[in-house]
Amino acid sequence: MRFLVTGGAGFIGSNLVKALEKSYRCKVYVLEDFSTGHFKNLLGSECEVITGDLSEAQVWEWLKRSFHFDAVFHQGAITDTTIQDQKSMMKVNADSMRHIIDACLHWKAKLIYASSAGVYGNSPAPMREEEGLIPENVYGFSKLVMDRIAMNFLRENSEIKIVGLRYFNVYGPGEAYKGKTASMVYQLYRQIREGKRPRLFKWGEQRRDFVYVEDVVRANLLALEKDVSGVFNIATGQARSFNEIVSLLNRYLGTDHQVEYFDCPYQFYQNFTQADISKARRELGYEPAYTLEDGVRDYLIRLGERPVG
Repeated sequence: MRFLVTGGAGFIGSNLVKALEKSYRCKVYVLEDFSTGHFKNLLGSECEVITGDLSEAQVWEWLKRSFHFDAVFHQGAITDTTIQDQKSMMKVNADSMRHIIDACLHWKAKLIYASSAGVYGNSPAPMREEEGLIPENVYGFSKLVMDRIAMNFLRENSEIKIVGLRYFNVYGPGEAYKGKTASMVYQLYRQIREGKRPRLFKWGEQRRDFVYVEDVVRANLLALEKDVSGVFNIATGQARSFNEIVSLLNRYLGTDHQVEYFDCPYQFYQNFTQADISKARRELGYEPAYTLEDGVRDYLIRLGERPVG
């Protein structure tokens, strides 16, 4: 089998590339523009890298002529939720979806793509796939339009399967190169390890459905194996506060850093996310394997730490 992973040098994409190589007899190709991905994330992989902009139609026309893929895992995107350049966000995140679907139709390849909990904005939790689709920023809107493009295609075509995975707050190995867009788990860890007070928006009780990258990768593999189409929430189904993350990090690292609270500068901030994952359980067979405690502990070990407590 041959698989194409867009954004394969990024955080989730690189973890997925290695999992595909480990789980299947396959050849993996990565489409990457290296705007946020990093080559070091692909060390240890035998993938072949194609350098290109996934939003450019000519890139997909060349790929159609030059390759055949059995499945496409679309992980590439602008992931900085604070970017307010609407044109760029929509071109890269939404418009590119049409090129990708057209290529998958040409290859008769299954498409599995990364959507986001950003589509829900501050809608009431638990968040269900067909409800509360009121994004707070253009990033969330671009992901919602992606979903609409995919689902509108499916309503009129049955030639290929398309699965959208709405990731909630993903954390884990491989995100260090994301900088300010890395998870709060990683950012708080770095602050503590540098001897700084961990910083949170007042008063740290904002809650998120934090999901470990290992569970996200497994959801992608399940989506490949199951004969289904649709959009699915990928999370733990549990909301935890940022204060709890600081407490966990202090416990595992044997530290006692006090939080520095400051005002949130964003008007479009999500204060509470929690997924209803019943659809993913039912149709994909997805079940999160990591609690926040398990995920943070495993993450710290893979960062070279020896968790205590």
